[in-house]
Amino acid sequence: MMSFDFSVLSSEHLLDAPIISVRRDLVTMPTGEANREIVEHFGAIAVVCEKDGAIALEKQYRHSVGAHLWELPAGLLDKPGETALECAQRELKEEVGLAAGSWALITDLVTSPGFCDEAVRIFHATDVSKTLRPEAEDEEADLTWEWVPLDTARRMVLDGEICNSIAIAGIMCCGGKERSVDTPFSLRPVALADRKRALQAGGRP
Repeated sequence: MMSFDFSVLSSEHLLDAPIISVRRDLVTMPTGEANREIVEHFGAIAVVCEKDGAIALEKQYRHSVGAHLWELPAGLLDKPGETALECAQRELKEEVGLAAGSWALITDLVTSPGFCDEAVRIFHATDVSKTLRPEAEDEEADLTWEWVPLDTARRMVLDGEICNSIAIAGIMCCGGKERSVDTPFSLRPVALADRKRALQAGGRP
């Protein structure tokens, strides 16, 4: 059975902000056409950093939900030319002051495909050592973290203590089949980065 060929008839830019952009696409549908609002995102990484059977878990304030959440070290892919692995290494240092000598890919995921193109690459970092953590700013200045046994983290997921979807995926998938960090990140979004480059070059967003 052949699937329907969805195509974009027109696109309208609605909002530009530092870390997101919003557009409205008019898309062909099996029964006609419909508007779809899309949040454009840089994409992100997260790290399951494991040492002696325990993982680094952060507690960080998230203003969108008005709460401190348990999370993995993570960050935006918002630096031009930076690979996902380089971003993961940088964020691990910046957020928890750690470095890792061994890296593997756990999984890639899309967080909210109904309206957002954000994709996240989750790494497994081992052979861990301490490194100098830069001075933190904004929410990260309030960030705390601790080593939590992986089995305990999994129980925290099942008990509802961990509700961040990226953390849940990383914790529950850790220990399964892993892939090379060189695996192509085909889901990595590009629309927002392309839009920012066009604006910097003086072109149309």
